[in-house]
Amino acid sequence: MVKVNIEELLRKNNRSKYWLCNQMNITFYNLNQIIIGSTKSISFRYIEEFCKHLNCTPSELFTIEYTENAKLWLNRFA
Repeated sequence: MVKVNIEELLRKNNRSKYWLCNQMNITFYNLNQIIIGSTKSISFRYIEEFCKHLNCTPSELFTIEYTENAKLWLNRFA
């Protein structure tokens, strides 16, 4: 599962979700949907804006958390 690390990056930068919404002109609802993983896609524009305002790279913005089934499947090829 892909995880978006927005809350961690906000804490690191001493910023709030409200601040980020204002900077990006995004609704609080939509930001929370991205944070909890309820969206099916994120546009490149948003990725660029997140990285700009959170002072990060895309590899810091996203991480992959493997489920137990995915770990078992990946171990077959290791």
